[in-house]
Amino acid sequence: MIRRSSILAALLVSGAPVALADIAGANAAFRAGQYDLALSEASAELTADSHALRARSILAKAMCAAREPDTGVLHRALDEAEAALKLDARHGEGRLQKAIALSLLTRPMTLSEARDSGNGPKAKALAEGVLADDPSNHFALGFLAVWHVEVHRRGGSVGAAMMGASLKAARKYYAQAVRLAPEDASLRWQWARALAAFDAKKYHSEIEAELQAALEIDPATELDRVMQGRAETLLEVVNTGKPREIEAAALTML
Repeated sequence: MIRRSSILAALLVSGAPVALADIAGANAAFRAGQYDLALSEASAELTADSHALRARSILAKAMCAAREPDTGVLHRALDEAEAALKLDARHGEGRLQKAIALSLLTRPMTLSEARDSGNGPKAKALAEGVLADDPSNHFALGFLAVWHVEVHRRGGSVGAAMMGASLKAARKYYAQAVRLAPEDASLRWQWARALAAFDAKKYHSEIEAELQAALEIDPATELDRVMQGRAETLLEVVNTGKPREIEAAALTML
């Protein structure tokens, strides 16, 4: 999900070769989809970087599962992200992983429960803070693009206005993200999935094109491969199903 070279750079500066090896091994395990091993490797040195990597690994494993993520697992990821932020309040990956965890926790809530939780505005603010520090962070851009679409889907135009969500902003964020990372399969998948869940009829051609683009990218990680598998599944529904069927399928997917 989030692969930041700053993790290794920070450890190089610190002059901790053992910790560097641990984080390098954890990142390699993450890329291979060995999330439990990544968690173990990242536990050796409890820095902000390692806590954020643990959060990322927990969330990736949860998102790759065949069922809706367990709330307890998501809170574990949230705890790891918050531990990273206690050590470094401006830690980019820590903020992004916290935003993702908050969004996933909101997913099964009713609209009123989601509103009362305050998770949506918190997640948005975290991602916007990352962008303020790093305008070229395509992960934050992609997250915000989907956030704006999801708020429109759940709250309608009135709810979106109350939450400060804008489809124009969503498109701006996505265009910037794709320009920076045109070969990120997960980025294209998440955008297509969000549009499909929102309005499959209106955005049919774009959804189809984005899913096809996701499938044509050489996957960089095992997580990308999983997302491509989901893109292939949804593309079949897009090509054969009615809009309501497409929307229903997209809503069940991560």
